[in-house]
Amino acid sequence: MERILFTWIGTTDLNASKGILDVGVGPVLSAVESLPFQHIVILSNYPETEEENYIKWLKTKTNAKIYKYHFDLSSPTNFAEIYESVIFAIDDIKKKLSNKDLNFTYHLSPGTPAMAAVWVLIGKTIHQAELIESSKEIGVRRVDIPFDISLEYIPKKQLNHDEIFMRLTLGLPPQSPEFDNIIHKCKEMKLVIAQARRLAMFDVPILIQGESGTGKELFARAIHSSSQRKDKPFIAVNCGAIPQELIESELFGYKKGAFTGAIQDKEGYFAAANEGTLFLDEIGELPLSAQVKLLRVIQEQKVTKIGDTKAQSINVRIIAATNRNLLNEISQGRFREDLFHRIAVGYLYLPPLRHRPGDINLLIDHFIQDINNKFKNLPNWKNKKISISARNFINQQKWYGNVRELYNTLLRASILLSEETIEIEHIKASLLSLEQREEETILNRPIGDGFSLKEVISEVAKHYLDRAVKESKGNKTKIAKLLGFPNYQTVSNWLRKYGFIE
Repeated sequence: MERILFTWIGTTDLNASKGILDVGVGPVLSAVESLPFQHIVILSNYPETEEENYIKWLKTKTNAKIYKYHFDLSSPTNFAEIYESVIFAIDDIKKKLSNKDLNFTYHLSPGTPAMAAVWVLIGKTIHQAELIESSKEIGVRRVDIPFDISLEYIPKKQLNHDEIFMRLTLGLPPQSPEFDNIIHKCKEMKLVIAQARRLAMFDVPILIQGESGTGKELFARAIHSSSQRKDKPFIAVNCGAIPQELIESELFGYKKGAFTGAIQDKEGYFAAANEGTLFLDEIGELPLSAQVKLLRVIQEQKVTKIGDTKAQSINVRIIAATNRNLLNEISQGRFREDLFHRIAVGYLYLPPLRHRPGDINLLIDHFIQDINNKFKNLPNWKNKKISISARNFINQQKWYGNVRELYNTLLRASILLSEETIEIEHIKASLLSLEQREEETILNRPIGDGFSLKEVISEVAKHYLDRAVKESKGNKTKIAKLLGFPNYQTVSNWLRKYGFIE
């Protein structure tokens, strides 16, 4: 097993390489001289000329293989950027040295306290490693963190969530590749996928509710592919895209001569999906007259073509989807309650992307790879990568168009960019009037499942407080004038409430 040291470089290390008196050899070389490392990974946010000079000096002191990663951090205490940088370096090294058996060590001393905290966090969780520290006075020593993440530290709410997840996954068949295509890691999506896999086992109608772009058809296809009907047809129909006068003929088909233009028999979507699954997307867009006929077909499992007198027996599983709250539609008289209960035997709610913590970075990486693969054979195409600052900007957006909007934004940025690295300005240029859309939708968001008035009020307050703080440069008297508060004491209360100050 070969030992590998991961470390930031600090000012003391740079001074040591310059021969400045009284700093010794610096924390990094001190560790290298004390422990047998075969590989050294240097992370730095200093000017690259200083980094290169330090690496040249370090190479004269050790035979270990040295790898350098430069990151342009907006601040050496920005936890998000530091975390992303470290994860990138670790993942990249694992790929480069995949043929070696490595023993990881993280050096806590060089760099800022935020950098040390990130090493501890990663070293105790997703990429476990030995932790060390060093100084001129004490030399090099191992750091023993006096706690591990255990059940005692997991909130009761999380425990209950995991218990539900475990119960749902008991006795499930192996997961189909289609579910593997749903990129996620957050607990909210894990639970939805477990529910979907369980529903796939039972041949019952399913209603999938979620905002546009959340992946309703992706789930429908995965359910079909995990069901007993997987070898039969999957027919997807966008109910909102069918002209009202053609709905009946498209769904149920027609006989030759049934109306002007019917020059031959036509098979409807129900007949095409026989023995398989019919996915009715945006079912909430169907007019009431069509809902009545749809209900009859589902109840009787028979369909009659327009112009025919003989009913055809069918065996179809219905998976319906909508971005509307159908219970609200029922109360407004726009959707039939009896049809709702027919199609909602199984029910899934897909959370919007803004409520899926941790998934955006996974999706960014997946989409960038997909875009690179799609265009790799084009002349002069340069594989795209995304900067840390652009990644952070993406994570700060609300993405009301959800996964579809995120993909299209990255696609636009990649197509319009001739260079390799996607920066913040490229993402901003590729967004479609996001700020205007937020203003338009703040008072028109669907209420019901997943809606929180407290969260909406908090979102608005944070938005305007942030603007006022930046415009006033933190002057509380000016903030009070900008936001209409009676005095700066009230400003302090609001800033404290919403996390701007402690």
